[in-house]
Amino acid sequence: MIVDTLLLRLGGESGIDNAISAGDVLTLSAARTGYHVHTFRTYPAEIKGGPVMFQLRVGVEPVPSLGDQLDVLLAFNEEAWDLHHAALRPDGILVYDPGEHDAPSNFQGTAYAIPLDGMAGDLNLRKGKNLIALGALAALLGFDFPELQATVKDLYGRKRPEFIESNRMALLAGYQWVRDNILEGSPIQLAKPHKADERQLVMSGNRAIVAGALTAGCRYYAGYPITPASDILEEMAKRLPEIGGAAFQTEDEIAAIGSVVGASIAGLKAMTATSGPGFSLMQEMLGLATMAEVPLVVVNSMRAGPSTGMPTKMEQADLNIALYGGHGEAPRIVLAARSVEDCFYQAMQAFYLSETFQMPVILLADQSLSHRTETLPMPDTKMVAVTERMRPEADDEDDYQRYRLTESGISPMGVPGFDPTPYTATGLEHDEYGAPNYTPEMHTAQLDKRGLKFEVVADALCGLEPPLGCIDYGLPEDQAQVGVLAWGSTAGVVREAIEELASEGYPVTALVPAVINPLPADRILEFAQGLKAIIVPEVNRTGQFAAWVKAHTELPLISLNKYGGLPFTPAEIRDKVLEHLTAEPTEPESKDQPEEEVAHG
Repeated sequence: MIVDTLLLRLGGESGIDNAISAGDVLTLSAARTGYHVHTFRTYPAEIKGGPVMFQLRVGVEPVPSLGDQLDVLLAFNEEAWDLHHAALRPDGILVYDPGEHDAPSNFQGTAYAIPLDGMAGDLNLRKGKNLIALGALAALLGFDFPELQATVKDLYGRKRPEFIESNRMALLAGYQWVRDNILEGSPIQLAKPHKADERQLVMSGNRAIVAGALTAGCRYYAGYPITPASDILEEMAKRLPEIGGAAFQTEDEIAAIGSVVGASIAGLKAMTATSGPGFSLMQEMLGLATMAEVPLVVVNSMRAGPSTGMPTKMEQADLNIALYGGHGEAPRIVLAARSVEDCFYQAMQAFYLSETFQMPVILLADQSLSHRTETLPMPDTKMVAVTERMRPEADDEDDYQRYRLTESGISPMGVPGFDPTPYTATGLEHDEYGAPNYTPEMHTAQLDKRGLKFEVVADALCGLEPPLGCIDYGLPEDQAQVGVLAWGSTAGVVREAIEELASEGYPVTALVPAVINPLPADRILEFAQGLKAIIVPEVNRTGQFAAWVKAHTELPLISLNKYGGLPFTPAEIRDKVLEHLTAEPTEPESKDQPEEEVAHG
C-alpha cells in the first residue's frame, strides 16, 4: 500500500540506543529528499539513562501536527514497546530486535524481527545500532537510501572522518538485511515526494527564533542554560560573533536579564531566553525594564511545572506569569508562537514592538515547539519592518526629557556615549528628566504615560493580518456552528482537526491569535458571533487562556485541558468538537483517489 503520509516513532534507552540522533538523521534526510516533516521528541531529565522517544511524521504535503496513531514503531527494547504500543495502529508495523525482546503474541499487525544488536556486534560497531536501524527502515518504507547515506556523511563525516566508512557499513548492513530477508516487502511504502517549486528549510523552533531575532537586528544575548531554551543560547553564541554581536553565559537568570537591560540601555537590541523557573527569577528586572522604558525581548520556552517540574515535557502553564508576573502595574506585550515558521516571524515582531514602544516583549514557546523540527518555506524577511527606537533630536540637547509626557506615551531614548543627552535610568518613580520623584501627581502622570503607550500598542496590533495576527481555519465563522479558539503550539493540531472536519462537511471553524496581550478582543467577539459553542484547548489544568479571554469578552467558553506533559493530538480536538455538533455534515466534495494511495498518520 502506498501512503502519502507516514507516522513513525523510535523508542529506546538514552545513551545506549541513540534514538534521538537517528530520528534527526532520518528527518533531515527526508526533508532533503523533498518530503515535508514534523517531529516530536521526549527524553529524560537525567544526563544519561531513561526512556527516549523520537516521532517523525513525513508526507508529500505539509504536515501541520504530530498526528494520531502510529504507522510504524521501532522499539529498540522491551520498555519501548511497553511505553508506546498503545499509540500503534492495530494493523501497523512493529520493528524490534529479537536480541532484546519478542513481539507480543496478541499483536495483530506486521512484526519484523531485525537483529540490530547482533549486526552491530558482527561489524564491531556497538554504537552503530541506530544507523543499522535507519538502513533497515529505508529498505522497509521506501526512504531514499543514497540520500540517507549522504546525510549521515554530511552530519558526522566532518567531525569524525575516520568513521565515514563504518557509518556507511552500518547503514548498508541494515538496508541489505531487509532486502535479503523480507522478500514479500513491507505492507506500507511511502509515496515519492513531489518536486518542490521553491526552496524548503528544515529547522527547529529554537533555531527559527534565533534566525528571526538576528534578522530583526538582535546583537546582544545573555542567558543561563535551561531546558528547553538552551539551544537558543548555544546558537546565539555561535552566530552573534560572526556578525559583530556578543553572547554571554551568565551565572543565573537574574544576571542574564540584568545584562540584557544594561545592553539595551547602551543602545543594542538585546534578548534573553529561559524556561519557567528562570522566568520566575526575571520578574523584578522585567519591572525595572517597564519602569525605565527599556526595550528587550524575553523568550520563555514553557515546560511542565511548578518548580523544577518535568524539564523535558511541554506545558502551556506560564501564561499567567507572563501576563501578571511582577509587582505593581507593569504592562508588557505577550506573543505566542504557533509553529516553527511562526517562531521566525514572532521573534521579528517581538523586536519591532519592543523597539517601537520601548517596553519588554515576552515571546512564549514550549518544549514541543522549541525542539520540534519542521519543513518551512524560505521566510519573507520583509514581512516585519526592522525598526530602531526613537532617538533624541538636535533640539532635545539643551533640555532633554527622557520621560517626556507625549500624546503617544513614547519619548526619545538617548544612547549614552552616542547622544549628548545623558539621563538617569532608574527603577524609582521619576519625573520627565529621570530624577526620582515620589509625588502623587508625578506617579499618576508617569503611570498614565506607560499605560497610554500600551493603549497605542493595542491600536497598532488590532488590525494585524496573518501570519502576524490571528489565523483562522475551517469554514468562515458565519457558516459554522462550533468554533475552536486556541493559542501557541496547539495551532497545528487544531488546524488539522478543523480542516479535516470541514472537508467532511461539518460546520466548524477555528481562530488562533499570536498576540495574547493586548488581546484582540474585538476579533474574538467577531469570531464568536453565531457560534453555538467555542472550545478552548490548552495544555494546562486551569484553562489560563480561557480565563484571560473571558475576562476581556465575557464569552461562555468550553475548556479542553490536557496536562500530562504531552501535546494534543488531532483526534482529541476532533472528538471534543463532535461532542458539541448537532448539525449533520453536508455532502463533502468527492475526491477521486486511486485505492492503493491512502493517507496515514
